[in-house]
Amino acid sequence: MTPHTALIVFAKAPVAGQAKTRLIPALGAAEAAALAERLLAHALGAAAAAGFDTLELCATPDGGDALLQRLARQHGARLAAQGDGDLGARMQRALARALQAHGRALLMGSDVPALDAPRLRQAAAALDAHDAVFVPALDGGYALVGLRRPEPRLFEGMNWSTPQVMAQTRERAMAAGLRWAELPALADIDTPADLVHLPAGWCRPA
Repeated sequence: MTPHTALIVFAKAPVAGQAKTRLIPALGAAEAAALAERLLAHALGAAAAAGFDTLELCATPDGGDALLQRLARQHGARLAAQGDGDLGARMQRALARALQAHGRALLMGSDVPALDAPRLRQAAAALDAHDAVFVPALDGGYALVGLRRPEPRLFEGMNWSTPQVMAQTRERAMAAGLRWAELPALADIDTPADLVHLPAGWCRPA
């Protein structure tokens, strides 16, 4: 295990009508929220199994949600609020906080079921020889970012939730002079077309 690594699971509270809204036409609000909860529990289980020094569930809208508190307790995670700002500002803040106390930090989403403990350990190991590591997503974004030091340029003014995110990130990393590694791309679960990437039996169409 790579020492002194913090792992942050970045997530939204799985509330019906607010979570996985792009899946509601296919699944209905309740089932979309149930799938979001299952994905989050799965992500936390993989994160805990990876065995890093610190595990944090960094959530929105805040840390007061009873379900988030229960999931954090079950998996030995510290619960923190994402706070204000766009996605980039919130991610940068969480990573900078973790890097104050640890030599390296990984931040992962909660909607990529194939992002398992071995891949998380592989990402951390990549930071032995690189400044940053990414797990690209098949939709053009990324499922994980890891850093050895804060790098705000990777997060400021990005066109989040577009197919250009990973390409823009590569341009930013190159301009910053970073050495980065990329692991094989994985599928995240955002739209009805993505449901084919779920393990069998994980959801029921409405």
